[in-house]
Amino acid sequence: MRPYDLLVAGEINPDLILSGNVTPEFGQVEKLVDSATLAIGSSSVIFACGVARLGLKVAFIGKCGDDVFGRFMLDEMQKRGVDIGNVIVSQTESTGLSVILNQGADRAILTHLGLIAELQAADIADRVLTQARHLHVASYFLQTKLQPDLPALFKRARSLGLTTSLDTNYDPSEQWRGFDDLLAVTNVFLPNEAEATSLTAAKNADEAANRLKVEAAAIKLGKAGALGICGSQKIQMSSIPVKVVDTVGAGDTFDAGFIYGYLNNWGLEKSLRLACVCGALSTQAAGGTAAQPTLEEALKFL
Repeated sequence: MRPYDLLVAGEINPDLILSGNVTPEFGQVEKLVDSATLAIGSSSVIFACGVARLGLKVAFIGKCGDDVFGRFMLDEMQKRGVDIGNVIVSQTESTGLSVILNQGADRAILTHLGLIAELQAADIADRVLTQARHLHVASYFLQTKLQPDLPALFKRARSLGLTTSLDTNYDPSEQWRGFDDLLAVTNVFLPNEAEATSLTAAKNADEAANRLKVEAAAIKLGKAGALGICGSQKIQMSSIPVKVVDTVGAGDTFDAGFIYGYLNNWGLEKSLRLACVCGALSTQAAGGTAAQPTLEEALKFL
């Protein structure tokens, strides 16, 4: 028995979410927006909060500064049951920040990296890995110092008895390089349709699914649901109707639902259904974590 179900290795940054007519006008034009919210940010942290909300035991390792944004994030993670004992806090460098311009179902993101890119595989000791039975990494393209050694980290984790999962998020360079070795040691891959098709040079999600060489994958299709594969199985699952307030973090909460099912040995269909429900329900409040469902709340839709 290990004390944690998951170890999440990732970035730590809050989101400043501005909603309404957020298209900026230069020339010193001041515009009024409908709302401003400082919320838990970072794909990795939102995922960690999502799986903790579903009832799994979660530990987190990452880097942040000893500043207002870093302390906000650590306090909020603790409130949601995420263990922060392995987080590395810098006294000299700053926590990252994302400013999200939220306009209906669409958004633009401006990010100050700060310490987002600074976590390295060498920071994650075997004694930390062996506390959990699964390792999850997100925001691959932002975590540039973790990238080179991530295949070796996943291989080391698997040798210590952990399974692994990856959500790349979008590649700002649009090059999509370096995945053959990484996917070979990834148990569960969790891209959205744009990421999956870009990575595999496929025309659509179905074609991308056929080209992915992993144990299991769930390709997020937004309001259309998701496409899941596991071995020879391929299943498309619809979403559920909800009143969308904010889509920030929906994909991360989707990931949380799928990994919950995976770690509890659920079949592909049930895991994919839980993922779609979790992702949809999470859009009903501002920010990535405010509307994340408990397992009881999500199971009502299964």
